Amino acid sequence: MDDEIGGVCIVTQPEHGTTGKGHAHDLANIITEITPVVLLTANLRADSDLPEHHEVVEYSSQPTGDSVLVAAFRFIRNQIRLCQALSERTEETVLFFGASSYFLPVICVRLLGKNVVVLPRGDVPLSLRLRWEESLPPPLPRGLAGLIRLLERISYRSATAVVSYTPAMARQLGLDRYEEKLHTNGARFIDTNLFDVQRPFEQRDLSVGFIGRLDVEKRIPELITAAGDLPSDIRFVFVGDGAYRERLEAELEAEIEDGSVEVVGWVDREEVPIQLNRLRLLVVPSHRTEGLPTAILESMACATPAYVTPVSGVPDVVREGETGFLMETVDGASIADEIEQILHREDIGEISSSARELIEREYSFDAAVDRYDDILRSVAGE
Repeated sequence: MDDEIGGVCIVTQPEHGTTGKGHAHDLANIITEITPVVLLTANLRADSDLPEHHEVVEYSSQPTGDSVLVAAFRFIRNQIRLCQALSERTEETVLFFGASSYFLPVICVRLLGKNVVVLPRGDVPLSLRLRWEESLPPPLPRGLAGLIRLLERISYRSATAVVSYTPAMARQLGLDRYEEKLHTNGARFIDTNLFDVQRPFEQRDLSVGFIGRLDVEKRIPELITAAGDLPSDIRFVFVGDGAYRERLEAELEAEIEDGSVEVVGWVDREEVPIQLNRLRLLVVPSHRTEGLPTAILESMACATPAYVTPVSGVPDVVREGETGFLMETVDGASIADEIEQILHREDIGEISSSARELIEREYSFDAAVDRYDDILRSVAGE
């Protein structure tokens, strides 16, 4: 470890709906190899193991709130609390991991003469708008999302550096305008020992599946249609939980009974590789809200190719016909037709191997450490 960088304070939110180690844990482990790290977070889960491995400061223990007004009040209050917590820290760099709209702490840290790195995890304004559209009347969701996007831009302009997972992600989020301080190689780390090939691809059953939150961002209605349209010899496995689970189980009741659809529910992270090793194809028709879905990278690490929408940073990793497959049309019937064609490709075994090789080469722990070492030294002016 080299302490010339002066330490890093990571501002993050805990993983939602998951247990065990997550993105914040992985990022902290990576940066710990370079310089001392402390995490500042809010509403830390009771079962979180972050405090066992890293210094953690919880600046608020309250959830965001159910109503927009309560959420807005706590959003501002938490930023003020965060400013106070950051003013007491001695680390020379503060990395806002996913907290890209926290403009007050960003400005506060800059006024204190410290470096600020903003690393968005996806299109937060669009994600919030999709959720708000399910409960708020128009045009309120669009207006609120526009406000959040404005706050993000204040953070980006004020930051010392802006980091995206891949170049395509930077383009989609409009980060190219910050070219002079933009780093487009902040790729994540995938534990290639945990996420490994446990069952050879050619020995797997004719199963495809989805792993993640069953919510509006994942286009679950389209997946429900696709699962129902597939022939009975292709099993569709849903791993996850969320708002759409009840609808999924109701509309696919017959398929669940005959075994052509399986709903596993939520599983611990340690069980995710087991589920991925059951599949010949992961199907993820995401909206453009995400930066680079972890499930895709973990699937590829298990030599399970992914069939996905070409959003954000995805096309830099899932390369059509080389390491996976990209969706041209996102509707249930088209997805089902394409799944059948993909499963019968003669080269799918080779694509499976190429997916694993790419993760080993570009998303290993050592590769991630090298990337962030370069980024942090650039920020520190070394």
